[in-house]
Amino acid sequence: MEKNSIGLIELSSIAAGMLAADTMLKTSDVELIISRTICSGKYIVLIGGDVAAVQTAVDSAVSKIGFAVIDTFVIPNVHEQIFPAIAGHSGIQTLESLGIVETFSVASLIEAADAAVKSASVTLIELRLAMALGGKAFFTCTGEVAAVSAAVEAGAKVASDRGLLVNKVVIASPRQELLNEMI
Repeated sequence: MEKNSIGLIELSSIAAGMLAADTMLKTSDVELIISRTICSGKYIVLIGGDVAAVQTAVDSAVSKIGFAVIDTFVIPNVHEQIFPAIAGHSGIQTLESLGIVETFSVASLIEAADAAVKSASVTLIELRLAMALGGKAFFTCTGEVAAVSAAVEAGAKVASDRGLLVNKVVIASPRQELLNEMI
């Protein structure tokens, strides 16, 4: 199955999250990428597949479980850096400049990271998805200062437009010790 699209549902109920995952898998030909609890008692379900299948699966689960849905998205043509950054396997050895975008939801963070990496020549380091973060999420990226600044602005705009931006930072010459704390 080609994963050119991803969809996510973030829920306030663990039971509803498991029901959402089952509904999505039964509705469409999609692949389950992540289905787990996250901090503050929430649950996320991330699926991949072609755009139509992912959209159908997300819509079906949202209509079935609307009361517990916190946030959702479908990203067509998701950038290939998203998957290793979610897994924490970017392979970055040194930091040029460092960009950080922090959001109140996992869904808004992944959308922001996708927009950031599509807007400028940067490398995503990690997407930290609400584990030990009180339900918040953040991404880190590296590259030349101008590119990182552009990427952070693009990602922050996506989150801000949804009212879910916590903070954004660009560090021009970060100490390399910071990289050890991120991965």
